[in-house]
Amino acid sequence: MPRLALVAWLAVVWVTLWGDLTAGNVLGGLVAGLAVTSLLPLPVLDPGIRIHPVALAGFLLWFGRDLVVSTARVVLWVVRPGAPPTQIVRVRLRTSSESMTVLIMVAISTVPGSLVVEAYPEERELVLHVLGRPGDVTEAVRADVAVLESRVVAAFGTSRDRQELP
Repeated sequence: MPRLALVAWLAVVWVTLWGDLTAGNVLGGLVAGLAVTSLLPLPVLDPGIRIHPVALAGFLLWFGRDLVVSTARVVLWVVRPGAPPTQIVRVRLRTSSESMTVLIMVAISTVPGSLVVEAYPEERELVLHVLGRPGDVTEAVRADVAVLESRVVAAFGTSRDRQELP
């Protein structure tokens, strides 16, 4: 049986396209919506994301702090004379979930001073460009990404995703 909300939405779109709110247009929209949802059903999609409110709140607080610290670090390097230190770091992820990998990549790229340059899903690896952290920061960046990965999986992962992380 077609989902009534989708049929109603399609009827609203139908009436909007006709530009006239009449009983015939509403009825025609409902018939068209029923026909479309019956003859062309949408596949059931599971993006592999579950929201865990307590872990999400923890992730948002941690992520907000990371944004502030990273922004301050980048600003300090911008106002200093000379070029800031940069480094390319290859990081191995523990999760095999594409959804979790995408969320991790978005979180990394959102934070100032870090950017995902390449992703190798088959190998579960990301290549990151890191700005404004002096010295060899390879292990520190890997540790930061491991913490981020744990928090993302705790906030958004399925039970299978959560079991994958040690």
